[in-house]
This record gives sequence, C-alpha cells and structure tokens, in this order.
Amino acid sequence: MEGLRLIVGLGNPGAEYLRTRHNAGFWFADALAALHGERFGFDGKLHGEACRVRIAGEAIWLLKPATFMNKSGIAVASALHYYKIPPEHCLVVHDELDLEPGTVRLKFDGGHGGQNGLRDIAAHLGHGKYHRLRVGIGHPGHKDKVTPWVLGRPSAADEDAIMDGIGRAFDVLPLAVAGNFHEAMKRLHTAADKLP
Repeated sequence: MEGLRLIVGLGNPGAEYLRTRHNAGFWFADALAALHGERFGFDGKLHGEACRVRIAGEAIWLLKPATFMNKSGIAVASALHYYKIPPEHCLVVHDELDLEPGTVRLKFDGGHGGQNGLRDIAAHLGHGKYHRLRVGIGHPGHKDKVTPWVLGRPSAADEDAIMDGIGRAFDVLPLAVAGNFHEAMKRLHTAADKLP
C-alpha cells in the first residue's frame, strides 16, 4: 500500500477559534509545518492554506481548509483533484470527542461520527476511504454541552496532553508516509497504553 501524500488538518479559520478544541487538526498541521521550518500560504484553488514538507524522504502536502469546519470537504476534494492524489493516500487530522485528551488514534475508512468536517468530506468524496488521525479532546459529559465544549478552549493541562498526543503521532508519521500503516497504528496505540 502506498503511503501518505496529503495531510489535512481540520479547524475553523480566524483568531477567535485558534486555541479551541475543534481546531486540534490545525494545531497538528501548524506544529508539523513549524517542525520542518515551513510556512503556510493561502491558495485560492485549494480553498485553504498549503505548504510542503519532506517526511521520510517524501514530499508531503499539508493543507488547512480556509472554509469553516462544516465545509471542509470543498478544500479536501479540491486538493485531491488538483494534486491527483487518491483519497486513500490522504490523512485527515481532526478533534475526537470520544477520546480523552492525550489519546490519538489512526484509522482508515468509517463514518463521520457526528464530526461536521468528516461529514462534509464524505459528502464531497461520496465515501470515507481515507486515513484519519483522531485527536482526543474529551467529552463534556452531555450532548447538549458539545457545541460550547468543542468551540471552547481546553484547560492548560488538557492542552498539554493534546500536544503530547500530537507529538507521539509525529513519531509514527514516517511509517505512515512509507505506507506501513499497520506498524504506525501499532506503535501509536501501544505507546498510549503505556502512559501512566
């Protein structure tokens, strides 16, 4: 199986959303670009900000949609089409209510689980056959509290835990880029299980 060629971080544009839980995908993309000394630039045809990094010797496109979360599919479909990348070579990074802060999980295919960005990507692609990195943000405990929770800022401890999880995901990215998703998942998921 060929590896990743496009990584998309999901979030909402604008300074007021910058540190919100819903922007965990943007946190990932920004940290990865900074790690490689790259800066994002807006690209109208992609409906988002893009840059390129080299991971495991491969050139990988990074994308942050400039649309709001519930219109993420426009940018994802545009980038896949423009770069001629099959969806199964794409990783979408998003916040995940069903995982605790600090827990990160890779998966391939599946439904949107109520995540509005994934819902719109599925609407544009007609399927869910792409890789996801689920970045845990925790759950407020009741479905009526979900919207203010995802659009709110995490505590300092939760933010640190989320960034730690993102750092562990970076450690297995070279494996995913090389197409060794099984090993990437195994390492990422067992690393999390060993946490205190």
